[in-house]
Amino acid sequence: MMLRPRLQPFRSADWLAAVHTIDNCVRCGAHGIQAAHRNQGKGTSMKASDCLVAALCPACHHAIDNGKHMTLAERREEMDTAILATIEELAINGRIRAL
Repeated sequence: MMLRPRLQPFRSADWLAAVHTIDNCVRCGAHGIQAAHRNQGKGTSMKASDCLVAALCPACHHAIDNGKHMTLAERREEMDTAILATIEELAINGRIRAL
């Protein structure tokens, strides 16, 4: 099996700005969000691609990144669910356009 070369993370100020137009946390509904990057697949001092972010309130962001009440697998599942909810929110509300 041949491994594909590691790609540079996708960076987009426009994508992050679109995420920041979401007012409420996609996980709990609290007002005020942060663009929380996915932790899996990143390198030392390197964030994951900007397209792998979730619109999370600070409390949910902390719970997923540092959650003592969730296993690593549960935290990853919560983040993946939040990323998909963020993409759906952006698409439904016309904040991103289809190609």
